[in-house]
Amino acid sequence: MKEKELKEDGFILIPSDDEAHEYGHAYVCRDYMSEIDSSIESFRDSLWSLNKFIHENPELAFKEHKAHDALTNFMKSQHGWSVTTSAYGMETAWVAVHDSGRAGPVVSFNAEMAEVIRRHDLPGKVILLGTPGEEGWGGGKIRLLEAGAYDGVDISLISHPGIFNNSPRVRTTAFARLEVEYFGCAAHAANSPWLGINALDALVIAYNAISVLRQQTMPGDVIGMQITNGGAAPNIIHAYAAGLCVIRAISAPRLKTLQAKVQACFRAGAEATGARLELKDTPGYADHVPNRILAASYTKYWNALPDVPEPPIPSADQYTWVNASTDQGNISYAMPSVNASFAIPPGEKAGPPHTPDFERASSTEEAFGRALRVAKALAGTAVDVLSVPGLVEEVKEQWRRDMEEIRKGRRKN
Repeated sequence: MKEKELKEDGFILIPSDDEAHEYGHAYVCRDYMSEIDSSIESFRDSLWSLNKFIHENPELAFKEHKAHDALTNFMKSQHGWSVTTSAYGMETAWVAVHDSGRAGPVVSFNAEMAEVIRRHDLPGKVILLGTPGEEGWGGGKIRLLEAGAYDGVDISLISHPGIFNNSPRVRTTAFARLEVEYFGCAAHAANSPWLGINALDALVIAYNAISVLRQQTMPGDVIGMQITNGGAAPNIIHAYAAGLCVIRAISAPRLKTLQAKVQACFRAGAEATGARLELKDTPGYADHVPNRILAASYTKYWNALPDVPEPPIPSADQYTWVNASTDQGNISYAMPSVNASFAIPPGEKAGPPHTPDFERASSTEEAFGRALRVAKALAGTAVDVLSVPGLVEEVKEQWRRDMEEIRKGRRKN
């Protein structure tokens, strides 16, 4: 189709976006883009109030009661949404659903698209999930996934702020948590040490074995160790010692391999000393695998909006690697996902996320404006999925190929 014909049919061509061209969806519908823009802008004041309230009332994982109430009350005030509070057995989880009543793709995340769905009679459903407890290793999304909250969902869209990257092709690390306990036999260290079994020695042997293991780990492997209990007194053979180990790797399969090696180190400590080992293996988060077709759509809308901020979104053949973990990674192993990273203007000390400097920077109207831009790009991505015939099948096929590549252990840059 020629450019002239595209314009007559209500489309605008965005020729500078190589990533969108790669997958053949380089056209932005003028009507959808302008309506997405105006729809989200119409919520600016109320969303700014919500933003300020949540920022000024920080809450711990799975105790986000103020945020839960504020967000669900807001969604209840919006026409066409069915809202469930304290969903799936979690007090601070919630679900809001807008259903077109017509069969079509099911998109998880974005509240701002419902107006476009109504005006253009688009088929499908939008589910907004309030997912608590991402920080640490509790994994609210994992609990929701296991409880069936994502059953029937075709794609999942989410975002995360920072100061370094604008990218919908974010790869995160997989991680797991190992809690180790050694049980020995107490004895006096001077009078009869031969009667004891030293649990601390077992832990120290394991600690040193893991340190030696680091010499032969891969570049993306990270092993962190902590001795949480080093014994009761210096003049005894220690009957008890405990530690904590956190492991990160570039993919869930690699994490499993590394985990087995670390577990062998812990068993070595027990074998060398005769102490009894108890090892608690707490699954952490899988690495996030972004869907490149969804990422192409996001990039197209991000660049179609005026005043594109720095840094630019990387080219189509580049992942953005982030040395952190998120429970959205587990979602990306269950369905196609985008976890869009966006850069807000940094604070005075250019502190990254989880620093006081970033906390202050994230409260500004400039940071809020970047978040609204992300909302528009994600909304455009979801509208593409709902409106472009066959696109959701392409997205799913790409996801299946990505999963197969990971299963075979092929790393992508």
